Amino acid sequence: MDGNVASTGSMRAVVVAAAGQIQVKESELPHPGTGQVRVRLEGCGVCASNLTPWSGPDWMQFPTEPGALGHEGWGVVDAVGDGVEGISVGDRVAALSYKSYAEYDLADADAVVVLPDSLAGQPFPGEPLGCAMNIFRRSEIEPGQTVGIVGIGFLGAILTRLATDAGARVIAISRRPFSLDVARAMGAAETVLMDDHNRIIERVKELTGGVFCDRVIEAVGKQWPLDLAAELTRERGRLIVAGYHQDGPRQVNMWLWNWRGLDVINAHERDREVYMRGIREAVAAVASGRLDPRSLYTHSFPLDRLDDALDATRDRPDGFLKALVTMR
Repeated sequence: MDGNVASTGSMRAVVVAAAGQIQVKESELPHPGTGQVRVRLEGCGVCASNLTPWSGPDWMQFPTEPGALGHEGWGVVDAVGDGVEGISVGDRVAALSYKSYAEYDLADADAVVVLPDSLAGQPFPGEPLGCAMNIFRRSEIEPGQTVGIVGIGFLGAILTRLATDAGARVIAISRRPFSLDVARAMGAAETVLMDDHNRIIERVKELTGGVFCDRVIEAVGKQWPLDLAAELTRERGRLIVAGYHQDGPRQVNMWLWNWRGLDVINAHERDREVYMRGIREAVAAVASGRLDPRSLYTHSFPLDRLDDALDATRDRPDGFLKALVTMR
C-alpha cells in the first residue's frame, strides 16, 4: 500500500455498552489525517485507570466510542498521512493513542516511538512503561538511599528494578505474597507484608535504624497506602504519589507531612512531551537489557474477552500483575 493512502474497509473494535458490559462491533477503518499514522495493533495493555469507567459511575456515558479507554497500544504502522516524516509503513511502534481496544488506531506522528528490531515479537505497552520511567526520574533516587515502595503491581515491580539498579536499597511492601516474590526477583532487599498498619511501621523503623526511608513511592491509589507511605518517609524525605487516585478526595495527615518537612511529588504527567520522553527511555532500557518486563505480563486475553481482562485487573487473582489484550 502506498504510504500516503489509507485503505477502505472495516475493523473490529470494542464498545463498552454499559457498566461491566462490552460489545465487539465492526467499525469503519480510521483514516490518518495530516501528521497522523494508522497503527495495525498487535495488542494493548489494560490499565487500572479503566476500572472506574468500567464500574459505571454517574458521569460515565455509554456506549463508548469504538476502541475507547485503550491507551497502551503497540503494533505496526500500515498507513501514514500527509506531512509525516521519519515514520514509514511497516515500522513497528509503541503509540500514545486513546482508542486502542480495536484492531487499528490513529496516532499523531509525534506520539509514536519506533521499536528497534531487538524487540521484535515482544509486547510493548509503551504508556505504562514510560510512566514508570517518568516516576523514577521524578523520585530522584540516588545510590545508598533506602527506598520504600508501597504496592507491588506492574508499576511497583518495575520501580523496584529501576531503584535497585540505581544503587538504592528497596523495601517492598505489598498485600500479596506473590507480589513480594516478584519484588524479590526484581531486586528488593527487604519485603514486608502489607497487613497491619502499625506492624509495618515498626518493621520499617527496625530495618532503617529508626530513621525510615529517604524515598517512599506509593503505587496503589488508595487512602490507606497513602497514609502508610507518609508514615514511612523520613524527615526531609520525599514522598512520591504514583498511585492513580480516581475514587474521590483524599485526606492527608498534614501535621505529619509538615512536622517531617516532606517533599511530596505527584508523579503523574499530562504533558505529551514528557510522556514521550518516558516511552523513549523505556524503549532504550528494555532494548539494552537494563529492564525486562516480560515476566510481568501475566495474563493475556483476545479482544473479545476485554471484559474478562478488566475484571481480572479489578479482582487481581493470584499470580496477576498485568493484563494484555491481543488482536490476533
